Amino acid sequence: MSKSRRDFLKLSALASGMLFVPNFLHASQGMGLLGNSNGRRLVVIQLSGGNDGLNTVIPFEDDLYYKARPSLAINSGKVLQLQNGLGFHPSLDKMRQLYDQGFLTVMNSVGYPNPDRSHFRSTDIWHTASASDEYLKTGWLGRYLDSCCTGSSAAHMALEIDDSLSLALKGEKYNGMAVQDVRRFYQASQDRFLKQMAKTHHHDAHEHHQVDYLYKTLINSQQSAEYLHQQVRAYRSNQEYPKGEFSKNLKTIAELITSGVESRVYYASLSGFDTHIRQEAQQARLLQELSEGLYSFVQDLRQHQAFDDTLIVVFSEFGRRVNQNASNGTDHGTANNLFLIGGKLQKAGIYNAAPNLADLDAGDLKHQIDFRNIYATLLQNWMQADAGAVLGGSFKALDKLV
Repeated sequence: MSKSRRDFLKLSALASGMLFVPNFLHASQGMGLLGNSNGRRLVVIQLSGGNDGLNTVIPFEDDLYYKARPSLAINSGKVLQLQNGLGFHPSLDKMRQLYDQGFLTVMNSVGYPNPDRSHFRSTDIWHTASASDEYLKTGWLGRYLDSCCTGSSAAHMALEIDDSLSLALKGEKYNGMAVQDVRRFYQASQDRFLKQMAKTHHHDAHEHHQVDYLYKTLINSQQSAEYLHQQVRAYRSNQEYPKGEFSKNLKTIAELITSGVESRVYYASLSGFDTHIRQEAQQARLLQELSEGLYSFVQDLRQHQAFDDTLIVVFSEFGRRVNQNASNGTDHGTANNLFLIGGKLQKAGIYNAAPNLADLDAGDLKHQIDFRNIYATLLQNWMQADAGAVLGGSFKALDKLV
């Protein structure tokens, strides 16, 4: 076996083990926020599996809701009432507190034309901001990086708190970075063998391009690990968070933000929402985990005066069908609710009308708001980016949102 082949195999294994992601740019390479960024950041939370929106934001005054779900509907006496005949699932008490404080906007019936009920395809559509019959290889947040990065002098960070990178954060020129634990990532990067490989590597015109690429990835990852470690090593959040992986990931994001890491985008997920059977207990547990984790996260940011510059978006790839199924669950549907959480919302509360259960599309909710209009609003009004360049189309920003 040739030396290049051996090096390639070694580096491939090491890159996989250390969660290396190419094109991650950091402060030591001259990273800085663009002049018009105002230091704002976006935190995206994905509820993977298709959360049942009708049992999350409940139309408790609508008889059609109870008719469609004779055993699965939430009793009106247990609903955490909001306004306009809508209320939260009883597990969302902490989110109800954020709502009462003016920190939460509920957007109803969010979706897209000709919806797809496949988890994988619908997730791709949300990640890439594509039409339902369009297949893109880059994500909307990755294209945001492509649009706003002008070489190393104005690069932006995007971090996913996970062990793999979602399509949403993959661009043509720049990618985000996936890291589960900053301290473990740094420790792995300090491996003596890895450091020696990075130190002694010199580009050779005859070297296999894949080997050279992996060496560069190794070097970038080591530098990135060093930067993150330097930022967070002296800080530990003293905010109490619930137990569980999701809350732990939110705490990691809070520590990164309050440590001064200049990332513009953070991404995290909570999975398990594919509730075809015995939905009641499973969804209640997940919604409580979501609600309590987000509440602690908000308190953490507020404690460090970082909340007003942070906007949290909570979405799921689709909702569920209006009628319950025979297994006390719900099957894949279409439009769903979406939440915005922040200290600078222009229209906190219920943003638009409740779903019309008397006007369905073959048993599914019709979407009122195209999710790409929400993306356009976030990009243009919050992140101060060129939404048209990122989304590749003319999607009008929504009024009185952010």
